[in-house]
Amino acid sequence: FFFFFFLVPCQRPVMAEGEAAEAVADVRDGQFVVLISSDGHEFAIPRKCANQSETIKIMLSGPGQFVENEKNEIVFRDIPSHILERICIYLHFKYRYQNLCKEIPVFPIKPEIVIDLLMAANFLDA
Repeated sequence: FFFFFFLVPCQRPVMAEGEAAEAVADVRDGQFVVLISSDGHEFAIPRKCANQSETIKIMLSGPGQFVENEKNEIVFRDIPSHILERICIYLHFKYRYQNLCKEIPVFPIKPEIVIDLLMAANFLDA
C-alpha cells in the first residue's frame, strides 16, 4: 500500500511511466520522505512537513549518521498505519499553522487512539 501526501487510503496508484519516475525522483531528491508503518503502509510527505518532528529531522540530517538520510525513507517498527497516518496529517497541520498569528484550529483526535498517538508523538518529538 502507498499513501501519497493527502493520505487517501488506496492501493499503489497506477501511474504512467513518466509519473512513476517523477515520484521516485522527488523522493530521491529529498523533496519527499517516505514513512513506513509497522504493517508496511507507506506515507510520502514533503520533507518540510516531516521536519516538524525533531526525531525525523535528526534522522534525515547529518552526514551519514543514519541510513534513512540516504534513502529518504524511515521504517517505524512500533507505529501502526492508523497512527502513522494521523501523525503525517498532524505534521502537515503543524507546518501549515506554525507561523500563524491567528488562533490555531483544534486538531481532531479520536478518543480510541489518544494513548497510542501520544506515545508515538512523544517518541517523534512532534
